[in-house]
Amino acid sequence: MEKINDELMQDKINALVDGRLPADQQADTQARLALNADAQETLHAWQAQREALRALHCSLLDEAIPETLLAAARRGQKSRQQLDQWWRWGGLAAAVVLAFGVGWLSHDELGGAATRKMAAAGQTRSTQAFVHQASLAYAVYSPEVRHPVEVTAAQQDHLVQWLSKRLDRPLKVPVLATRGYELVGGRLLPGEGGARAQFMFQNLAGARVTLYLGRVDGSAPTNGSPGNDAAPKMSGTETAFRYSGDGPVPSFYWVDQGFGYALSGALSQAELMQLAELVYRQL
Repeated sequence: MEKINDELMQDKINALVDGRLPADQQADTQARLALNADAQETLHAWQAQREALRALHCSLLDEAIPETLLAAARRGQKSRQQLDQWWRWGGLAAAVVLAFGVGWLSHDELGGAATRKMAAAGQTRSTQAFVHQASLAYAVYSPEVRHPVEVTAAQQDHLVQWLSKRLDRPLKVPVLATRGYELVGGRLLPGEGGARAQFMFQNLAGARVTLYLGRVDGSAPTNGSPGNDAAPKMSGTETAFRYSGDGPVPSFYWVDQGFGYALSGALSQAELMQLAELVYRQL
């Protein structure tokens, strides 16, 4: 029977869940999955997780288009129409001058306050979604007794190598032993910006925390992000810790150069912050 921790098989399961597996490979992959109960369980768990995350944002599809975006589109259309007319009337030399002027005005208007406001709103939504997904992933997997992780701490080297490859970024597992937490293992999860990773830790009392990592679409350093400032900006970086109570459990999170980190757990704000600071210093 084929082992589920075979990296090629895991890649095919993930591609199948994401709908990226070529049609000529689907039948063979499904047949191999049918022979492996663990593989089938993994497939079903990933599919359920993907649907749960998709369901979080269904309401956005029904929201009206922001008026600022409609106004920007109308201004852009008007500028293009004027430019076409100037090309017909003014000849090549005049059109070049006027095109430059239109481009500059468009840049001034569309790259001004309205555009910055829309960009900031997009960053806010992406970051909010990221930290909410981190909290949801904790709620889904932390209660598990038999299968809290895909790859256990006994295979830490393989786990880090595999998740680093899937997230296209070198990852590192922080050591939380000084706070009484040991690594349980980790797993791969889907996210809006691509693959996400989750590392799980547990103390002797059975309390668990998870570190959720992944790229955040449209993100920027979080000193302008939503949430309550729980700590001053960290020395030498523009990134600031943020505390969020949005979701099943609270989280401390930060975004550095478009990559997000969220530490989640059913702990007090003070306890969670101490762990988050320890994680931050090591990453």
